[in-house]
Amino acid sequence: MERQKETQCDIVTGTRYKGNGGVYGWSLMRKLTSRVANHIADVLLNPSVSDLTGSFRLYKKSVLKRLISLVKSRGYVFQMEVIVRAHYEKYKIEEVPITFVDRMFGSTKFGAGEIVQYLKGLWGLFLDL
Repeated sequence: MERQKETQCDIVTGTRYKGNGGVYGWSLMRKLTSRVANHIADVLLNPSVSDLTGSFRLYKKSVLKRLISLVKSRGYVFQMEVIVRAHYEKYKIEEVPITFVDRMFGSTKFGAGEIVQYLKGLWGLFLDL
């Protein structure tokens, strides 16, 4: 909230990949998969943020309402599409470092199916822009 007040930006998004941000509790393979996913999205979509798949964000209410009206995807790709559309709509986006701590209870749904869904969504968004 401090970053939003300082800069009057439209969106503040947490990033695991800048400053002292990071991830705690992930395997090397999970970290590598996340980095590769963000790199592919960066190359295809040029989103202007370092952590497109992160979901810790602060939006101005009016900005979020506008973006929700533009978003077409569901599931995991949704969070990626919101920030990409924000960039293309010329909203001001700021990043702050965060440390993501993996869940302590339950299990992740992350697996081959999620990777395929991500790649399909990424390609669909690329074609739509």
